[in-house]
Amino acid sequence: MAILADEGTKVIIQGITGRVGSAQAKLMLDYGTRIVAGVTPGRGGQEVHGVPVYDSVEEALKEHEADASVVFVPAPAAKDSVFEAIECGLRLIVVVTERIPIHDAMRMKALADAKGAVLIGPNTPGIITPGRTKLGIMPGNLYKRGNIGIVARSATLAYEIAANLTEAGMGQSTCLGIGGDRVTGITFVDALKLFQEDGETKGVVLVGEIGRRIEEEAADYIRESFDKPVLAFIAGRGAVPGKRMGHAGAIIEGGRGTAESKIDALKRAGATVIERPSEVVEAARELF
Repeated sequence: MAILADEGTKVIIQGITGRVGSAQAKLMLDYGTRIVAGVTPGRGGQEVHGVPVYDSVEEALKEHEADASVVFVPAPAAKDSVFEAIECGLRLIVVVTERIPIHDAMRMKALADAKGAVLIGPNTPGIITPGRTKLGIMPGNLYKRGNIGIVARSATLAYEIAANLTEAGMGQSTCLGIGGDRVTGITFVDALKLFQEDGETKGVVLVGEIGRRIEEEAADYIRESFDKPVLAFIAGRGAVPGKRMGHAGAIIEGGRGTAESKIDALKRAGATVIERPSEVVEAARELF
């Protein structure tokens, strides 16, 4: 099993003719992802790495079955692309695009919730089920098939932790980045609920950071309903209040969203919290 995506997931790439979309589509194809079509308005009839390109998602779906879309469309047009994918019935939308206006992100999330679609991102590296499929920009060579789930706000920290686990011989079931913006689709709680139901996942590594309160919400869920071990790392212990650190959502405002509050909440919920990513292997061996 896996959560959200596996080798049977059929994928559309929106923005496939762009520099990033084309390059990442090639990497996904090489990993084994079933990309059935690409979409770029005005580029219908072309091919990218052997993948047929259509002017719209609706046209692509007349010729191909698909379950998911990965969006590489520039930020000003990303909302319309996500709306198009959801309105056409795709169940999983992965938005890699950065710098999407917050009100656009709010509308994207509202529509996804209303239509029953799963929105990952924006500003996410995507989702990977090691050895089976990847939808996004994660470096496939860092991952190995196994039974540890990873859910993270930071792409690079997730890469580092996954690489450390893989090097130590501990594989992963599914790994996903929820995105670093202030408003994202799927949250830690949403991901934990999916891992809870996944028989392949033995435990979860949660990689959080300062800002927002989704780690505290995850702690409440872990304490009340999650029965698998959780290993957590919170980035930003030395962050300055009021100053944004990296991600748009990584800011402490009014004393809320501090690393200390998140670490305390997770520890009280029963999670094991490590101080640095390099400690993940030893902790995972004890916990999982």
